[in-house]
Amino acid sequence: MHVGINAHLLAFTGDYRAAGLSKHIGDLITALLALPDATRYTLYLGAGARQRPADFARAPRARLRVSRWPTLQPEVRILWEQLVLPVAAARDRLDVLHCPVLVRPFVSPAPTVVTVHDLIFLRYPERFPAAKRLYLTALAGWSVRHARRLIAVSDATRHDLRALLGVPARRVTVVPNGVDLARFYPRPPDAIAAFRRAQGLPARMILYLGTLEPRKNLPALLRAYAAARPDLDGAQLVIGGGHGWFYEEIFRVARELGLAEGPGAVRFAGYVPDAELPMWYNSATAFVYPSEYEGFGLPVLEALACGVPTIAGNRSALPEVVGGAGLLVDPRSGAELAAALRAILGQPALAARLADAGPRQAARFPWAAAAQGTLAVYQAAGAAPQ
Repeated sequence: MHVGINAHLLAFTGDYRAAGLSKHIGDLITALLALPDATRYTLYLGAGARQRPADFARAPRARLRVSRWPTLQPEVRILWEQLVLPVAAARDRLDVLHCPVLVRPFVSPAPTVVTVHDLIFLRYPERFPAAKRLYLTALAGWSVRHARRLIAVSDATRHDLRALLGVPARRVTVVPNGVDLARFYPRPPDAIAAFRRAQGLPARMILYLGTLEPRKNLPALLRAYAAARPDLDGAQLVIGGGHGWFYEEIFRVARELGLAEGPGAVRFAGYVPDAELPMWYNSATAFVYPSEYEGFGLPVLEALACGVPTIAGNRSALPEVVGGAGLLVDPRSGAELAAALRAILGQPALAARLADAGPRQAARFPWAAAAQGTLAVYQAAGAAPQ
């Protein structure tokens, strides 16, 4: 079988573009190529892939097609997907074309597999930039109707496909994301202490990592932290992540609460490079992710793998990821969120129990399993009649 993967969102830029969906695509490709099977892959990459590591996709079963188009620019990528990708797929005689980020080309010479990560632009349209929302809304319904097979990264996303786009559950295979357990694991105390010193991090740190955007619910986190701070024994809230959209309210709330400067102020760390992520998680006393909506929630899984006591919202896919290994709270309840912060920071036995449970929960999500599940969908798509 010959599978093509549209990997034009894969970035090796070392900045915010290398997070999220880019990371998913790169890890999936690596895991697929590690499977002991004969599937051949053609990987369609943008010009940014010229910065890729020398060992990326170096396998006899992989062929790289690197475009000169600057497809990290959304408008250019959309044109490439609709105009160039169908021609490339025909030229390369693909058996299956995988579009790992929701949208497939209108014309495809090969059966398509489409991965759906979330439908936030339909679930919370008012919290999404208008142009991007209109583009995704226009193409999402068409893409999922015309794909031979669909992959959802969680049961919550499969439910949204049925509820919001009318997709029957039988057309959707749930293949959860994975976590790189060779990178994300508990580190020794001396290594953590050295990293904290190098980064100027507090000894007791409440950490959030993720994009700064409305659904992440960071104003509620700031208010809960302000309410609980007298009981947290000096623990400081550190918010890491690149700016997404509609993030101005976050900084306004921080100023209103007196958390923008002075003792106990929140530290906004900006984008955290991927190579540093494991140590940032390990340096935290608690990880908190009060998101109102996630198609999966990879930062939560990474934190659990590192043995960090974790608090997460009890909505959408997050309960699937956390299981019983963290504290789940109503993200719209500031009282619940503040109580969870007080519990983890003030109850060493609870923190120790959660720290022990996290890596066991994360071990249920290896990338090898995600790759095997994805390969099974390719095989079904290639075998099914038109």
